[in-house]
Amino acid sequence: MNFTTIPLQNPSFFNNSQSSLAGALQGCIGSLDGACLEKLLLHCASALENNDVTLAQQVMWVLNNLASSNGDPNQRLTSWFLRALISRASRVCPNATNLHGGSNLERRLMSVTELAGYVDLIPWHRFGFCASNSVIYKAIEGQTKVHILDFSITHCMQWPTLIDAIAKRPEGPPSLRISVPSWRPQVPPLLNVSSEEVGQRLANFAKFRDVPFEFHVIEDLNYDMFLSQLNPSTLQIRDDEALVVNCQNWLRYLHDDEQIKGAISSRDIFLDRVKDLNPCIVTIVDEDCDLGNSTTLTSRIAACFNYLWIPFDALETFLPKDSKQRLDYEGDIGHKIENIIGFEGNQRIERLESCNKFSQRMENSGYMSVPFSEETIKEVKSLLDEHASGWGMKKEEHDMLVLTWKGHNSVYATSWVIVPTTPYGHE
Repeated sequence: MNFTTIPLQNPSFFNNSQSSLAGALQGCIGSLDGACLEKLLLHCASALENNDVTLAQQVMWVLNNLASSNGDPNQRLTSWFLRALISRASRVCPNATNLHGGSNLERRLMSVTELAGYVDLIPWHRFGFCASNSVIYKAIEGQTKVHILDFSITHCMQWPTLIDAIAKRPEGPPSLRISVPSWRPQVPPLLNVSSEEVGQRLANFAKFRDVPFEFHVIEDLNYDMFLSQLNPSTLQIRDDEALVVNCQNWLRYLHDDEQIKGAISSRDIFLDRVKDLNPCIVTIVDEDCDLGNSTTLTSRIAACFNYLWIPFDALETFLPKDSKQRLDYEGDIGHKIENIIGFEGNQRIERLESCNKFSQRMENSGYMSVPFSEETIKEVKSLLDEHASGWGMKKEEHDMLVLTWKGHNSVYATSWVIVPTTPYGHE
């Protein structure tokens, strides 16, 4: 555990008897760990929620002296939380703080090569790719035509591995069609080429592996009309194809309005629409953190801080503090923190749902989980062996595979089929 001495450069700051800053610092003077940084962040959030601008400024001043984008993992993570809090405070009260670090975050565009390095850096994405591809491969055994509806944020980086695998099928590869929506959440990673160019690259690779291939960008599938356009006609569903629906770190961006009386969750509508398409398998991968309907800023900070330390801590194990690759990766996480902490209502698009809650949602929607095979587990373990020893995997309820870092859940992978109906129409 790394400790940092608190630099009390302005002792008069603590002499305000009307503030409770001393309470926030209780037990933290002299040394600092993640728990103390979290306590200060929560104290600042509470002050903002109570419109106590003076106290919020004071806590921000302390945090500004402690957080560092080049420090240990806790300091680096805290610097992004502080930046998000300053951004939030500046919108509520433009003159509330003169600290730097607002929301003018540049959104970097990656090349395809840089994107490959991004997903390879830690197994955050590759874990889901590997688990899902293994399940999909098994689900399409014996099929001669396959259509994958791909809802993901990683620009089809999942598919070269699957194309390579089906190219080696003893009975020969099926024809493969991949469709992606034209709408994509504007979140990292962002690519400097179009979806059409990504598709052309996949087509070239499939041709090299002798796999018949089509790629389709569904232009009518934009955000405003997304759910209403999720039908066989728009998606160009063909009766002679085995349909696969793949969702990688994507469903969190559909609004979940369960707290509004009478409202129907967009996620439930999506799952119902998918069920109507009759897929042979549905794969869902996402981050195992519950941020969906947390109404208070403090509750979101607590959940987010105790979750997002994982990638910051993992990067510490193999990249120097001043590594550009590390700083860029952390900056992309900073975009997520900015949205979770800095915004409310429809502007807050990062609404993660824990694996247990989402699995319950799937079961309520008429799906049943499919266990991962021992071969899949073996493949995932082999992937994790390529990374730092802190990464692990465990099986949990609802047949889930969960990626862990030092025993803490990070990403879950699940696969589902539709619950069959009886001759009487009951499930």
